Amino acid sequence: MVTIDKLDTASKREVNQFVKFPFEIYKDVPQWVPPIQADIKIMLNKNKHPFYEHSNAEFFVAHRNRKMVGRISLLENKAYNKYHNKKQASFYLFECIDDQEVANRLFERALDWTHRHKLNKLLGPKGFSPFDGYGIQVEGFEHRQMMTMMNYNKPNYSKFMKQLGFKKIVDWVSCYVKLDEFRMPEKVHEIARKVQERGYFKVHRFTTKGELKKWAKPIGHAYNKTFVNNWEYFPLTDREIEFTLGNIMAVAVPQLMKVITYKDDIVGFLLAFPDISAALQRQNGTLLPWALLDYMREIKRTNWISFNGVGVLPKYHGRGGNALLFSEIAKTAQSFHFEHGELTQIAETAVQMRKDLINLGVKPYKNHRIYGKDI
Repeated sequence: MVTIDKLDTASKREVNQFVKFPFEIYKDVPQWVPPIQADIKIMLNKNKHPFYEHSNAEFFVAHRNRKMVGRISLLENKAYNKYHNKKQASFYLFECIDDQEVANRLFERALDWTHRHKLNKLLGPKGFSPFDGYGIQVEGFEHRQMMTMMNYNKPNYSKFMKQLGFKKIVDWVSCYVKLDEFRMPEKVHEIARKVQERGYFKVHRFTTKGELKKWAKPIGHAYNKTFVNNWEYFPLTDREIEFTLGNIMAVAVPQLMKVITYKDDIVGFLLAFPDISAALQRQNGTLLPWALLDYMREIKRTNWISFNGVGVLPKYHGRGGNALLFSEIAKTAQSFHFEHGELTQIAETAVQMRKDLINLGVKPYKNHRIYGKDI
């Protein structure tokens, strides 16, 4: 018999069991990258995560014979619902043994929770902040997860969703590029040069974290303008911006970050990260001193880079902004030792970005799907 219990987030023992559960599910899966365990604990802590300043979430676990066999978090993002005039709940942190009954019981509770909160749709996986990975993976299982910027799951998860009557809402595609062979068309660089020569567009580069930190808050506010047309968008509070950028700064390499301005206003940015997945796997996502040292060393060792946080305000796309952005992506990748690049989780609703990438010959190789069900 499967029972569903609400997680007591004040219980250290229960929280640890919740956080550790995926390690059992994926112990023999080399593509899985463990999360930073402390980050998951913060998601469970209403006093620490800024999401709870405007919204709420609860967490549930499935047991069979007193053994944990599944888990799920349920969120009501009131800021998102207000901005989009929706009444949606989302689920996140879903993990389950290979058993449809367990998945059924978890989502029965999830749908009941959604109904009791007077919401009319449940969708996900969709987390607490823009940098929480979206969707259930449906393609590309043979490729390693990109750090904690996306989810990884076993292929049977999409089967669970279909059996439960959930339908596709939107796909998130990640693209691969072999950087030591890729050459950006000269026409793109030429357009980028011309728009900068006109004196309106400017690319700001950084050499130290101190320089980058001065731009942190303006970058956050630019996010609130740049991605307004994206499916997942909701306006972040100042504390959410500070929280998200704090996480970014922890792994930021200043030379990989760039800001694009137009007449001194931030209109775009490029956030790129060395892939430290191998170190996260070695250290099981801990933050012990030797783990931190391993992460720092991996930044210098890795030959992979992730571009995750790439955008230009929509009204500047036709003025050469996109060409400038892609030119800078190429320069960033080729100025360092990276051999492999990933553009991480681009929503299919970002039509222009997807079109430009296809034209450049960048290849989709992973796909994550948001599933939803009306109540």
